[in-house]
Amino acid sequence: MDDEPNVTYITLHVYVDVHKYKYLYFCITFIVYILIICFNVTIVCLIWSQKNLHEPMYIFIAALLLNSVLFSTSVYPKLLIDFLSDKQIISYSACLLQFFLYYTLSSSEFLLLSVMSYDRYVSICKPLRYPTIMRKTRVSVLLVSAWSVPACHVAVTVMLVTQSKMCSFSMKGLFCNNVIYELLCVQSRALTIYGVVALIDLVVIPVLFIIFTYTKILVIAYRSSREVRKKAAETCLPHLIVLFSFSCLSVYDISIARVESNLSTTARLIMMLQVILYHPLFNPLIYGLKMKEVSKHLKRMFCPANNKLLDIFCFQ
Repeated sequence: MDDEPNVTYITLHVYVDVHKYKYLYFCITFIVYILIICFNVTIVCLIWSQKNLHEPMYIFIAALLLNSVLFSTSVYPKLLIDFLSDKQIISYSACLLQFFLYYTLSSSEFLLLSVMSYDRYVSICKPLRYPTIMRKTRVSVLLVSAWSVPACHVAVTVMLVTQSKMCSFSMKGLFCNNVIYELLCVQSRALTIYGVVALIDLVVIPVLFIIFTYTKILVIAYRSSREVRKKAAETCLPHLIVLFSFSCLSVYDISIARVESNLSTTARLIMMLQVILYHPLFNPLIYGLKMKEVSKHLKRMFCPANNKLLDIFCFQ
């Protein structure tokens, strides 16, 4: 940056003709963003207001949904501005900030899912010790760690990027993610090595931990009564669905989005939109409809028992 002090903005080259249908793109994106906020915040407020949901499992679900809102907020407002702008540009510092928030909150998703798997493991495999192990202090420490550990890791990555020389200020993408590495003249060895370490710490280890805990849960559930197996299925299945879907999208973001691929521009656009659209909408639907207690409270909220007309549209 020292060699070109006058250049402070990065041009974003999106995959479609923005100007031709900019108002259509803006309206669709705005509606999606509002839906993401409404769906997630509704369940978070529900968990906050209902005392019988003030348990570690539901507190972790609320944290996961809040994380989805923060993740979307790091991308959508800038995307909405770009759709209405003549040129899609972002300042270098703002790009680094978006990169930091994007990967911090993405990594927090994996750590929150691993914390939730640990909670389910203790609940099902060590039910008598559950109140002692999952105290408020431990729940607070786990939540703080789920956000602070990724923040520290990604902050180091951002520092290494700022120390690297940039040869380009034009980037192909909707927002600042891994594509930012294409702007560097040469990706330093320290940045590459640290990227691998961060990937192992923030993704690989949490996923392996989740697989280990759910394997233990399945073994215990298989050997236990029908009631235990039912409890394991009701609480663990939504977590596994969310983990699988988020892992698939993360694999794309980490690998394909970082290298030049043979994918068409349309296919690349669809995949990038899924990264920022699919999961923030998917989480509240899974935890709202599949978690029995949450679903019950939602039905009471939106489908009063004495309103037969609303019952037609309410989920069972």
